[in-house]
Amino acid sequence: MYVSGRGGHVGVSFLDLANKTYVVFGVANRRSVAYHIADLLEDEGATVVYSVQNDDRRDAVAKLLPGREVYVCDVEHDEPIHALAEQVRAKHPTVHGLVHSIAFADYESYSGQFHEVRRDKFLQCISISCFSLTAIVNAFKDLLDRQASVVTISISTTRMAVEAYGYMAPAKAALDSSLAFLAKSFSSFSEVRFNAVCAGLLKTSASAGIPRYLDHYMFAEHVTLRKRALTTEEVANTAVFLLSQRSSGINAQGIVIDAGMGTNYFDADVVQHTLTGIWPAESSETANPPHDQV
Repeated sequence: MYVSGRGGHVGVSFLDLANKTYVVFGVANRRSVAYHIADLLEDEGATVVYSVQNDDRRDAVAKLLPGREVYVCDVEHDEPIHALAEQVRAKHPTVHGLVHSIAFADYESYSGQFHEVRRDKFLQCISISCFSLTAIVNAFKDLLDRQASVVTISISTTRMAVEAYGYMAPAKAALDSSLAFLAKSFSSFSEVRFNAVCAGLLKTSASAGIPRYLDHYMFAEHVTLRKRALTTEEVANTAVFLLSQRSSGINAQGIVIDAGMGTNYFDADVVQHTLTGIWPAESSETANPPHDQV
């Protein structure tokens, strides 16, 4: 039995997350993937501890989520990560899972040509977007339940060379690869699992900072099999499943959530539009370019 955090409803949950504790990194606002994951966790009766980048973000999240534990942790440095682990330990002797929804690339300094990326900016991106996961789990390893679950947010493919996304894709590729090594090393003393939700294009405040992202989002909407964009809630649903023991057999994996986009590169409607400039007029929905729906 559990009492839902959304409305106080009493019920029995398939996911069995009630009275468990999760630390969620990366909430910025209501559009954040991390926000939707945390919201579902709380709805399932779990306790969520929030970690954000700086004091301004802490104030914003505290206003958005009054009464929650919100800590500041700059994951670009080891000392704040270890300090956060001690702050969490003081109130929560056991943590049942971690959510790593953190990424950063300095697009203002990026020309759009990968070979021109600056060394310091590339390494900063790797540090924040990839290595931070390893640093976090190392700091939290003694706090994690033996069967804890760690979930990170990646992208649906790191092999699609989108100029605007630039050097973030190699950082995500490194993040994906690190899951196998973390799962292997943690298996020597625990059953902690490491998985990624590899999401297609989403409308988030973070994605708004990527050059030409809206153009790509609108195109992606046309090449999903259902002709409808992926939602942040769908990504969160998968993440919360991976955080639960119902996914206990899944480890060191990347679960692609893209509404079938990766199987539909030669979508007939898109091919026709490319050749003729005309969208099929089978219905009012498919007749309009996707920006009418955004």
